[in-house]
Amino acid sequence: MLHVEAGGLADVPVVCKLEHLQVTGTFKARGAFATLLAAERDEVALASGGNAGAAYAYAAQTLGRRATVFVSARSPREKLDRMRDYGADVRVVDGDYVAAATACERYLADHPDVVAGHAYDRHEMLLGAGTLARELEQQVELDSLLVAVGGGGLIGGIASWYRGATEVVAVETHGTATFHRALEAGSPVDVEVSGVAASALGAGRVGEHLWAARSFVAESVLVDDDAVVDAQRALWERTRTIVEPGGAVALAALRAGVYRPSPGERVGVLLCGANTDPGAVTR
Repeated sequence: MLHVEAGGLADVPVVCKLEHLQVTGTFKARGAFATLLAAERDEVALASGGNAGAAYAYAAQTLGRRATVFVSARSPREKLDRMRDYGADVRVVDGDYVAAATACERYLADHPDVVAGHAYDRHEMLLGAGTLARELEQQVELDSLLVAVGGGGLIGGIASWYRGATEVVAVETHGTATFHRALEAGSPVDVEVSGVAASALGAGRVGEHLWAARSFVAESVLVDDDAVVDAQRALWERTRTIVEPGGAVALAALRAGVYRPSPGERVGVLLCGANTDPGAVTR
């Protein structure tokens, strides 16, 4: 249990789900294993900002298969190193995630026997996130759960499990607001991503699977980059926990007062990723 200064309110007791301690440092191994076990082929290929690539690489290595991962040249070095450590063939593409995804699509077209992995918008990725929600439901009773959103595989699976039994709150930065902008527009739209959380949450467009499950998401809020950095440092200073910017986005919504819990509300926060340079958090 973590007590959080919540936007000027008295300290709020918060349950943190520590998915940043999962294998490969994020929740994504759950969906990667589900994908590979459902498609028994020798190789998987996908585009990734880094975390999904590491998860698929680990799953492929564990199952005796191969992983080819297309990444943006903007991806952090520590994420590229982790993918290579797990045996992935990492192919760096100039440009952003969209450029990496385009390169991966060409590769898949030329290699029809390779299974098409995805960082977020695949049924099995939501299925993996659903196991997280099922696990959390067995561990603690919550009224609300704050979840960071990139492409939507994580929150889509969690919200589909709870189906309103626990209110699921989508949290994004102003620079990675794919879900928030889709809600405003009435359909998924392309978003130019930027800011501290872009390497993990910078999908550029919310996934169709989350969009289909959007009715199960109770609320969507936005935080600024300074609030994310503040949440990272608060976790380090108070609990000696290191998370990447994307992993601190949900907590930032509480600390900045963007999400204000009701009196007595049982609040959960998902810490979803830890793949960052520790020195960037602790200095």
